[in-house]
This record gives sequence, C-alpha cells and structure tokens, in this order.
Amino acid sequence: MNTPLRFEPYLRPMVWGGRQLGEVLGKSLPTDSPYGESWEISDHPSHVSVIASGPYKGQTLRYLMEHHATALLGAAAARLPRFPWLVKWLDAGDWLSVQVHPSDADAARLRPGESGKTEAWFVLAAAPESRIYAGLLPGVQENDLRKALRQGTVVECLRSFSPRPGDCFFLPAGTVHAVGGGVLMAEVQQTSDATFRLFDWDRRDADGRRRQLHLEEALACIDWSSGPLQPLRATNYPRGGATGPLRQRLVQCPYFTLEYLFSRRPVALNGGAVQVLLVLHGRGRAQSGVDELPLAPGDTLLLPASLDAVTCLPDDDLGLLLAALPEN
Repeated sequence: MNTPLRFEPYLRPMVWGGRQLGEVLGKSLPTDSPYGESWEISDHPSHVSVIASGPYKGQTLRYLMEHHATALLGAAAARLPRFPWLVKWLDAGDWLSVQVHPSDADAARLRPGESGKTEAWFVLAAAPESRIYAGLLPGVQENDLRKALRQGTVVECLRSFSPRPGDCFFLPAGTVHAVGGGVLMAEVQQTSDATFRLFDWDRRDADGRRRQLHLEEALACIDWSSGPLQPLRATNYPRGGATGPLRQRLVQCPYFTLEYLFSRRPVALNGGAVQVLLVLHGRGRAQSGVDELPLAPGDTLLLPASLDAVTCLPDDDLGLLLAALPEN
C-alpha cells in the first residue's frame, strides 16, 4: 500500500443542505435536491467507502481493514477494529437540528452497536446571516433546557457565533450544538452516526410531517458541566501570512488531532502513521514515490501508515487540513 488512497464520495440529500458541495467543492450532485453531506471516508456500516482509483480501485475501506489493517493503520491496527474516523464535507444551507452526540459510554447504553461521536468542524465559507451554536450558556441546567424546549426557545440557552472562514470548532460528545444559514465545513469525527435531536426548528416535510426528536436520549447524553465553547482560529486564514510552510495544531483529543497546513512551497508529510488530508483551498499535487495525485478544493486523501512520506507540491497558495491519530 504505497500510494495515497482516494475514495468515491457518498453524497447525501438533506433537508438542511444546499448546493455548495457542487458549486464550491466540485462534487457531482446527481439531482437538483439540496445536498448536506459528502461522506469522503467511511467504515460505518450504513455506508462503506469505495476506492476510486489505483491498484485497489473498486475495493472498500472495510476490505482494507480486514486484509491490510497493519499497512493502513500501523501499530494502531491492534486496537482499532474499525477505521477510526468518518470524514465529511458539510453544506448547512439551512439549519441542522439542535442536537447532541453520545459519548462512548452513552452510545453503548442508548445506541448499541454505535460508538460515541466526538467531532470537529473547520469552516470554509459562511454567509453573513449564518450562525453556529456550540455549548450551553453558563448556569443552564436540565430544568432550564426542558422549559426552553417546551417554549421553543432552546437557542437562547446556547452560545452563539457568527462563523468565519478559518474557524475550527471542537465538539466533544455531550455538547449541544447546531449550525445553519449558509455554512460550508469540513468535519472529522469518530466513526459513528449516533445523533439525538432536541429541536428541529418546527420544520415539516412535504407531507407535513416533522422529523423524529430524541428528547430523553439527548438530555441523558448532555455534559452539563462543559459550558460554552470557543472557536479556534487558523492563523491568517486563508493566506497563512508567510511563503514558507505554516503548521498549526487546532485540535488534540483522544480520537484525533487536527492541524492546519499552509504553504506556497513543497511541504513533506512524514509517513509511518495513518493520516487523512483534506484540501481547503488552492491547488497542487501530492507526490509519493513516482506517483502524483492532483489536489483541488474538496479533495480528500487517506495516507496509509505504510507510506514513507508524501510531499505536497503547491501550484500557488495551498491550504490543507490534516487529521492523524494522537500519539500514545
């Protein structure tokens, strides 16, 4: 396994989606519907990613995990039966539900078969009227939130932000959150599809039906001690402020690290550990041995642990998001 891996995107129409996955990130949207998610790398049972090119074309990520786990994950293969991350692009043209994700322990209790879902967002574009809600305001407890849910005022209990390109939001499991109004983002999360909805903006489908809420499960998963969150900011995004490489750690948690990379010069990424590379802006090439893969906004590459190194060759400014496993 001596080359970066590119997978077929899995495009999901969502009631809260838009068209930016196609218009900005070059995804081929198959219908005129609003699309909210492009699953780029997934080993989740509801969708397993298929390799798009190269010697493993047509094989799945599950196949690699079953037959080439050590080459893919390195030493981490011994403790990871499933690929550790679900990597997506999100277009929140409308409003995602106000929701919360369970921890590993809560998922085992409330959604058997799923893991917990700690995640991080990196904002690529945001309309002036867009908002991100992340975390409860100080002092908000369960009785306050239950009352607000009855009154339809739940967002008054949450910290609210006007997102900007270059903002990164780390959302540990148990964090109440929502986003919408025109936000395009990258998302890296645990491999889980466990979401409990608290409030869905009184939205109805074409038949007048509301989406299912999960009030008791959501309330049971909230980390009442976590409080409001603060965005992290990529330095001088999107330009980086320098001609040489900039490498900035944004997130470190037990499940993944996230770094923002900016360069106008070749930048080498060390091998030996599994990594995922997302192209935020700019164009270039990823060189590994004699192979070169083009890089453009919206591209996602999985770098197996068996790779010695990958060199990113920018055409001009190149901004990347790099996910990796934390060092033990």
